[in-house]
Amino acid sequence: MPTSSVPSAAPDLLPTKARYAADEPVLVEVRGDVTGELQVHHLGELVRTVPVTAAGVVDLGVLPEGGYGVRLVPSSDGPDGPVASGASDASSDASPAGPLRTAVLVTDHPRARMRYGFVASYGQDKDVAGVVDLARRLHLDAVQLYDWAYRHADLLGGGPEYQDALGQTISLTTVRRLAAALADAGSDALGYAAVYAVGRDEWASWAHRAMLRTDGEPWTLGDFLWLVDPAARDWQEHLVGDLQGAVRDLGLAGFHLDQYGFPRRAQLVDGAPVDLARSFRAFLEAVRAGLPEQRLVFNNVNDFPTWATADAPQDAVYIEVWPPHTTLASLAEVVTRARAAGAGRPVVIAAYQHVYSTAPAAEADQATALTMATLFSHGATQLLAGETGHVLVDPYYVRHHAAEPSTLALLHRWYDFLAEHDELLLAPQAADVTGAWVGAYNEALDVTYPEAVTSSDAVAGTVWRRVVDVDGRLVIHLVNLVAQPDTEWDAPHQPPGDPGAGVLRVRRAGSALPSVLVADPDGTGRLTPVPVVPDGEYAAATLPPLATWQLVVVDVDGAR
Repeated sequence: MPTSSVPSAAPDLLPTKARYAADEPVLVEVRGDVTGELQVHHLGELVRTVPVTAAGVVDLGVLPEGGYGVRLVPSSDGPDGPVASGASDASSDASPAGPLRTAVLVTDHPRARMRYGFVASYGQDKDVAGVVDLARRLHLDAVQLYDWAYRHADLLGGGPEYQDALGQTISLTTVRRLAAALADAGSDALGYAAVYAVGRDEWASWAHRAMLRTDGEPWTLGDFLWLVDPAARDWQEHLVGDLQGAVRDLGLAGFHLDQYGFPRRAQLVDGAPVDLARSFRAFLEAVRAGLPEQRLVFNNVNDFPTWATADAPQDAVYIEVWPPHTTLASLAEVVTRARAAGAGRPVVIAAYQHVYSTAPAAEADQATALTMATLFSHGATQLLAGETGHVLVDPYYVRHHAAEPSTLALLHRWYDFLAEHDELLLAPQAADVTGAWVGAYNEALDVTYPEAVTSSDAVAGTVWRRVVDVDGRLVIHLVNLVAQPDTEWDAPHQPPGDPGAGVLRVRRAGSALPSVLVADPDGTGRLTPVPVVPDGEYAAATLPPLATWQLVVVDVDGAR
């Protein structure tokens, strides 16, 4: 039975796995001294209740594919009553334990989604159980093992324990423990590997594959890595062989294949030009041929060259963003392009929240909430959280930031929300229909507020409103920018402003009234119906108060 690395008396719920197959029982671990029942909701509908009589693993049985919210209702309270002593209310973000709720995702297509985390240290005393706890809590179905290798061009040449290229001590026993424990928890351990980097000790063997600048000098990263053409056949054979060896020796489930965003074009030693967009794709094709079953993720640094690699033989479209992609709108545009080019692959954005290094946790948390609201509402996820409770603030992951309890509680709530509403948020077939439904010409649907303007664009001082069609349902995303002086995603932000009571009006399709359900990751977390009244040719509903992000689901034809 999974157990916490640090015993705690605080009540808690934790799925045993980051994801479940549709033919296996869903198991939830109950920690602490609580009794009552677990309530299982699917898109707002209560589908199952299971009694809880003591701490331990509770079997929820087999569930159909989809995302589910799981909440513990103590014996003495109703569904909306207080949670057990020692845990926080569902709207609180201050408790390290978080509310007594979790989520589970059931799927027979495990690589159709990607909720990505990281690990960046591998000492012999590594808290592997703590890493696995975070993966389970945040439903991380893949974890990048950053800088685990001996050298960039010699992954396994250091023996059982060594110092990596930047002096960090690595134990391969720990790498194996991480890979095995994450696999048991339904998460894939992906080993980091740079696709074209060669260190000082190996450079003499690969100088003939150098990529050269205009002055004839090799392209380098700092003073310790030299860059070679990733399309060179002998280089591909060498690195793919090392990757295959790492799968055999360490049990890795796949690889995170990195580049540094430069150069775009270069010249080879023999004078031939090289187009890195084509070389990267050729490299991915070679890795897939050598590792046909492993999970592969390539880093399109600052969207380069997503257009050439998004539909390559890999398992996600992963983009690490830098300036000029500094605003919420630019994040949305990057995701939209990636989804269009990715042929249904999940989209992951590495948006490092440097703001945690410079601002109070509350202001940084609001920045992260707005970043997540933007990415999740556009059908992407974020690489941010990892280790035993840390966030990324630097591209060298070893410099991660220990998250405050408020930050961990925020991530818990929002990642639960993401998993529970997976079918509405991450469906590849979701289509943005804002321009077809709202506005003076359409006059079919809109949300208005007495104290703020709604906008189809991410504009400071407004409520950013988008409408997405998901299998015939209209999913409205409302992101609160009312109190924000700007829309920079990596800058301190103020608490959400109050735009007043939102009113949804939608043109009726017939005599039946539409159904309207609303969810908020900082509220109860689950879809809840709101009253709908006729208003001539329209139907109207007053929405709950808007915090940072609200999800409104409208079935124009009425309840299904």
